[in-house]
Order: sequence, then C-alpha cells, then structure tokens
Amino acid sequence: MEKRAIAFTDKGRNVIERLNNEYKKLGMEGITANSYVSVKEFVSQGFKDKACLIFVSAVGIAVRYISEYINDKLLDSPVIVIDDNAQFVIPLVSGHLGGANKVALTIAELLGATPVITTSTDVNDVFSPDLYAQENNLKIQNRDGIKKVSAKALEGKAVRLSIKNFPPKEPVDVLISNVADADAEYSLLLSPKPYVLGVGTKKDKDINEAEEFILQILKENKISLDEVYALCSIDRKEEEECLKNFSKKYRIPFITFDADLLNSIDGEFSHSDYVQEKVGVGNVCERAAILGCRNNGELIVSKKIAEGITVAVAKRMGI
Repeated sequence: MEKRAIAFTDKGRNVIERLNNEYKKLGMEGITANSYVSVKEFVSQGFKDKACLIFVSAVGIAVRYISEYINDKLLDSPVIVIDDNAQFVIPLVSGHLGGANKVALTIAELLGATPVITTSTDVNDVFSPDLYAQENNLKIQNRDGIKKVSAKALEGKAVRLSIKNFPPKEPVDVLISNVADADAEYSLLLSPKPYVLGVGTKKDKDINEAEEFILQILKENKISLDEVYALCSIDRKEEEECLKNFSKKYRIPFITFDADLLNSIDGEFSHSDYVQEKVGVGNVCERAAILGCRNNGELIVSKKIAEGITVAVAKRMGI
C-alpha cells in the first residue's frame, strides 16, 4: 500500500523525515511527502489512487479535508493522523479493510508513539468479521451482516462459523460459501473470490494505460474487482510499477511465478516465439492465470492484447 503524508509545520515535516528514515533502516517502503499544490488535491488524488493518507496535524484538520470523500467503509482510503510531537498515531477511517489500524501500529512502533485504536472489536479483542474476510481474501456479500456479527462478539457471545457443511443444520453467524450454496440461515455471508487475472507487460508500461486495459477486460466480462482473487505474472515482472500499482490500489494480492513453473502447466495456450525468447516461456498471462488458481482453474478469457500488455482471466474450479 502506498503511503502519502502531508504536514503543515516544520515539526510535522521532521516527523515525516524521521519516519522515512526508520522505514529505510528496515528496508521497507517509505512515505511519499506531499508534492501537491493544495491539501484538497492531496486528499482527492489520494482517495482516487486508494493510497494511505497520513496527516501530521490536528485531527480536526484531517476530518475537515476528508469529510466529502468518505463514502464507503469497504472501499475508502485509509487515513491516519500523527500529532506534531509524534506522541500519538490515530487511524481515522478504513481501520480494517483499508489497513489503517495495521499501518498505524507499525508507525507507532517506529516512532515510539502511542497508537490510538478505537475500533470496538480491536479494543475489546474480539472477533472482527470484516478483518477476517480481508485476511482470508473473501468477498463480503451482505455488508449489513458485519454489524450484526460484531455486535454479538462485543456482547461476549460465541460467534458460530460454518465452512464445510452446506447448509448447516442450525443457524450460524458467518457462512463461508458460494452464493448458490447459501440455502441456510446466517447473519453474514462470505464468499471465495472466483477469478484470477494473468497479466504480461513490456518493461515500464504506463501505469494508467495498464490499469485502464485491465479494468476494460473485467468490465467486458462482467467481473467486479471484489471478485478477483489474485493478479498473477512472471517473476521478472515482480517490480513492474504498473502491476504493483494495480495490486495496491485495488487491494488484490500480486503473485509471480518463474518461467519453469509457468512452462510446467499442461494445457493449450497461445504462444509467442518473441516472448519465449525474451522471458523463457511462450505465454505469460494465460499460464499465470491458471497457476494463480493453484493449477485448478479454467481459462474463461483467453489472451487479450493491447499496446505493451496482455491480459487473461481464469476461474477457480469449485468456486
């Protein structure tokens, strides 16, 4: 996840510099300091890019600037506030699905600050259904169920979860199932994500062009982003910015495979002698999509080509 920060005083800017130095010591990706012409642009572009926004300021300043952009707790950018003296680190929105709580805890550790976590399930150390969905890469089918399950957990009651027995013999709180299998009484339905994107790109492919083409393929095939299990490619593209950006922006795991593993896949795939010569395998996108299904998938969108990028989509079997 890209982290962007803004400060309004010299002390605040020193906090950002200090934090970046700590990240650097650990070999971790640091924070991009504000380079926008206005705070409003910093926020609007950050929400558009799904970046983690860090205000080194008073909480009130951050609240005023982000208020018009807060729209969906499942999709909003994470926002964190750090005070000028780096005493407190406060995640404001998207604590769970956006990862604000996790980032805030890391920042607090690096700065020797106090993390101020206010999410009820966290402070009471009880089961969090939305965090469970995120950590297990599951799609939330009925968002109203999050509140119901959280409320039960906060009351100290046991949360019943069913994974294998469809339908369960008794009502459950959380049901993990395909929608078609969900003939049961439950509060929250979580579903495995069925689709895997396989992508091949030329070096330094434009970030916006790559994103636009991938989204176009999904739209044409009526696949929503929250149904995508993973983005996959060859290991030579592990640091390709357009793929890393798409993964971070849309919170989709990015997985890469070496050429030998891609070549080991059985099946009929399109082939390019040029690609074979360059990377050691004659097709990246289709083979990567199947491998992302743990070699148990069906290619539903064969290789689609635009300038400098190829995209294929596979469906995980049994999902």
